[in-house]
Amino acid sequence: MPFQPEKVGMNLLKETMRILRAYRIAPKKRLGQNFLVDYDVLKRMVSYAELSPEDTVLEVGAGLGFLTEILAEECGRVLAVEVDPRLVKILKRRLSNRRNLSILKGDILKMEVPPFNKVVSTPPYSISSPLLFWLLDKKFERAVLMFQKEFAERLVAPVNSKEYSRLTVTVYYKAKVKILDYVPRDRFWPAPEVDSLIIELAPRKEPPFKVEDENFFFNVVRFLFTQKNKKLRNGLIAFLRGRGVEKPEAVKIAEAIPFHQRRIRELTPEDLGLVVNELARRTRGMGLL
Repeated sequence: MPFQPEKVGMNLLKETMRILRAYRIAPKKRLGQNFLVDYDVLKRMVSYAELSPEDTVLEVGAGLGFLTEILAEECGRVLAVEVDPRLVKILKRRLSNRRNLSILKGDILKMEVPPFNKVVSTPPYSISSPLLFWLLDKKFERAVLMFQKEFAERLVAPVNSKEYSRLTVTVYYKAKVKILDYVPRDRFWPAPEVDSLIIELAPRKEPPFKVEDENFFFNVVRFLFTQKNKKLRNGLIAFLRGRGVEKPEAVKIAEAIPFHQRRIRELTPEDLGLVVNELARRTRGMGLL
């Protein structure tokens, strides 16, 4: 039976439990199945995406299809991805009348999907980080995503804060991120242990600073943030030593790098770009790139 918001209204919790009982399904914690049961939140997410009939929207973790159906009303095509075969069966039965909907069974991180230009999704929190990096390698205009509050705050964390991380730097280099809305945990069933935030992710047309080699930049940043409370000098020495550079040479290189006396957590993404570019220049020929 198709979802009828004018009848269900704010009773998505009852509708969710009715469907799950009818199909004799219990949510799987392993798959992060916490169903959003607030219709107003779903509508706000769709509104933030500013959809038109020209848009093809990717939804990751379609679940029972409540968001899916709203999306299908607002855009030209919906690509709804769901990994749980039990839920895929429900989606196909409930939404069989939606001609602009493609239901794709599988793990989004391991499958090819048709082109899309927008993303609207409440993905399982267990795949937040890999999904984000997967998306940043794709071409799209805008994504409206719901993430665990702590994870979302790391995306926009200020320099030298506890939350400032490799994730902050990498995402800043590739996209603009804006926090749009707060969603308390009681808007889900079963309720997760954390609150959530809705964010907007907009890929940059050009990076905010230039790096000589992106792969080298991301590899160095990944390593440095495993010891972000140390001084940059010590982090670079450890990085170089781990790649076979003798200690005297590693010390010499590290002490010639800008900001080497500052702590890693104190460096802006732009600072780190300068650091890695200089490191690349000084180690060219060593086989580190």
